[in-house]
Amino acid sequence: MQTQKLKNRWLIAASAVGIHISIGSVYAYSVMTNPVKDIFDVDGSVIKWAFKIAILLLGLSAAFLGRWVEKVGPRISGTTAGIFYGVGILGSGLAVQLESLWLFYLCYGVIGGIGLGIGYITPVSTLVKWFPDRRGLATGMAIMGFGFAALIFGPVMQSLFDAVGVSNAFYILGIIYMILILSSARYIERPPEGYLPDGFKPGEGKTIKADISNIDANASLKTSRFYYIWIMMFINIACGIAIISSASPMMQEKLNYTPMEAAAIVGLIGVFNGVGRILWSSLSDYLGRANTYIVFFAFQILAFYFLPKISMELTFLVVLFTVITMYGGGFATLPAFLGDLFGTKQLGAIHGMVLTAWALAGVVGPTIYDWVKNTTGSLDTTLEVFAGLFMIALFVSLLMKRTVNKAYKVMDQKIEKSIKFV
Repeated sequence: MQTQKLKNRWLIAASAVGIHISIGSVYAYSVMTNPVKDIFDVDGSVIKWAFKIAILLLGLSAAFLGRWVEKVGPRISGTTAGIFYGVGILGSGLAVQLESLWLFYLCYGVIGGIGLGIGYITPVSTLVKWFPDRRGLATGMAIMGFGFAALIFGPVMQSLFDAVGVSNAFYILGIIYMILILSSARYIERPPEGYLPDGFKPGEGKTIKADISNIDANASLKTSRFYYIWIMMFINIACGIAIISSASPMMQEKLNYTPMEAAAIVGLIGVFNGVGRILWSSLSDYLGRANTYIVFFAFQILAFYFLPKISMELTFLVVLFTVITMYGGGFATLPAFLGDLFGTKQLGAIHGMVLTAWALAGVVGPTIYDWVKNTTGSLDTTLEVFAGLFMIALFVSLLMKRTVNKAYKVMDQKIEKSIKFV
C-alpha cells in the first residue's frame, strides 16, 4: 500500500543532483592548485596531495560508512555529508589564511574527503527504489551532476579567487556547498515499502525485471559477481583517470596544441565525462548492464591501442571523447547494475565497498602511466599497456555476463516450477 502523499520522484532525483553537483566540485581541484601553491610557496605536486587524500577518503568512507548510510537513511546521511564537506572547505580557507599546509591536508583531504564519500553514496539506493523502472536513468542523473560540477564550479572558483582572494573564496564556496547539500538532504527520502510508479502494476503494461538476489553487504562479498564488478570498475577507472590526468601534455605532444588550447580540451573532457554518465546509464536500461560494460571494454581496447597512432585531429578527439564518456558512464551505470545483481537491501553499503576500486585506481592509474611513459618515452607503449588491461576487463565482463545469464535462467526455471505446482 502506498501512502496518500507521495513526494515527487523527479524532485527526489533533483535533490540527488544538488548533492552530487556540490561534492563533484572536487573535480575542479586543478583550478585551485596554482593559487594555493603560491600561498604555501610549494610545488604544485605537493598541493595535489590534498586531492589524492580526498579521493582516497572518498573510497574508504564510502566503504566503511555504507552500512551506516543505509541504516540512518538519506536525510541524516545527506545532512552529515553537507556538514563534513562544508566544514572541510571552510577549514581549507582557514588553513590558507594561517598558511598551514598540514591543516589544509586535514580539512580538504580528510574532513572534506569523508563528506565526499558519504555524499556520493547517499542518494544511490534511494533513487534505485524510486525508479525501479528506470534505474540507469535515475542514478545517471545524479552522478551526471558529479561529472558536470567542474564545468560549473571551475569558473566560479577562479572568479572568486580573483575577486575576493583565496581564503575568502574557500569561505564563500564552503557556505554555498553546505546550503546546497543541506537543502537537498531535507527533501530526499526513501519511498514507501513496495513502491511502484504509476503504470507499473504487476501483469499490466511494462514489467520490471526481478533482481538476481536481494542480499546484504556481507553476503555480496561471498559471490563471484562482487569481485567481477570490482575488477571491471578498477580497470575502467584506472585507465580513465590516467588519460584525464595526462590529457593536457598528451594534446601538446600528439596534436602540437598550445597549453591554452590543451586546457580548452581539458574543459571539454569535463563535458563529455558528464554527458557519458547520463547517456550510457540511460542506454543500459535497454542494452542491459552487462552488455554495456562489454561495449565499454571492447571499444577501449581498440581506442587505447590506436589512439597514439591517429594523426587526424578530428578522429583523435572523437576517439578520446568517446573514451571519456565511457569513463563517466562506468560510474553512472554501476549503482543500477549493483541493484540488478544484489537488490536494494543494502545497496548503498555494497556500492561503497565497490568504490574502494576508485580509491585504489586513482593512485595506480596515473602512476602506471607516468612510470611507463618515463621509462620508455613512448606514448604508444604506454597506451598499449592500458589496452592490455582492458583485455582483462573484457574477459571478466564476459564472465559476468555468463554468470548473470545463468542466474536469470535459474530464476526462470524456479518460476516455471512454481506455476506448474500451482
